Amino acid sequence: MALILILEDDEVIRGQLARMLKDKGHNVEEAADVKEFDSKPHDNISLFLLDVYLPDGDGFSVCEKLRKNGNMAPVIFLTSCDDEESITKGLDIGGDDYITKPFRMSELMSRISANLRRQAMLDTRNSKLYTLGTLSINFNTLEVKKAGKDIQLSPTEFALLEILVYNRGLIVKRNIFFEKLWDRTGTFVEDNTLTVTISRLKNKLGKMDGSDEAYIDTIRGVGYRWREH
Repeated sequence: MALILILEDDEVIRGQLARMLKDKGHNVEEAADVKEFDSKPHDNISLFLLDVYLPDGDGFSVCEKLRKNGNMAPVIFLTSCDDEESITKGLDIGGDDYITKPFRMSELMSRISANLRRQAMLDTRNSKLYTLGTLSINFNTLEVKKAGKDIQLSPTEFALLEILVYNRGLIVKRNIFFEKLWDRTGTFVEDNTLTVTISRLKNKLGKMDGSDEAYIDTIRGVGYRWREH
């Protein structure tokens, strides 16, 4: 699961956030002020929760420093100020989201999950190689291997695979495939062609390691989803 760093000077709020995140299976680091935050390593942090107003600084400056140092992990600001100027400032310096105090924990968890999913998709897009068990996909060379053996895919099959992996864990509706394939290949794909091509792709990829399940879930009447477990 994710490693989340909470920068919050209110001990009660910080404790509640830490317990909630741990209950959801995440690992948590805590800091009560900027000095303590700076003393912690940041390279492996999956997401930052930054209070805006702190006793020895502010969350905006912390975010700005992270971005200048090349750290692009998602940042969610926790703020008691919801005026447009403050929100715009936070987003302009590299923040990804904000939530206004007092907030519902369920809403914050939804924001955290959404930002982590988005970052995971970006990481996949920026990665040349995707691996899942014995399956490996090289997005630069368009090569797919399983247990070291080549899997030959047509350009359309690879394009479908790429869309699914980029959106792994999410349901991709059928109309999205039509739009994306038209944009990428300039080829019109009929509804029945999509069904047949997905079926052929599933057969070529085979079953997940140690499982009878396919890599691709069919959500009847809706679309498809790439699964990782």
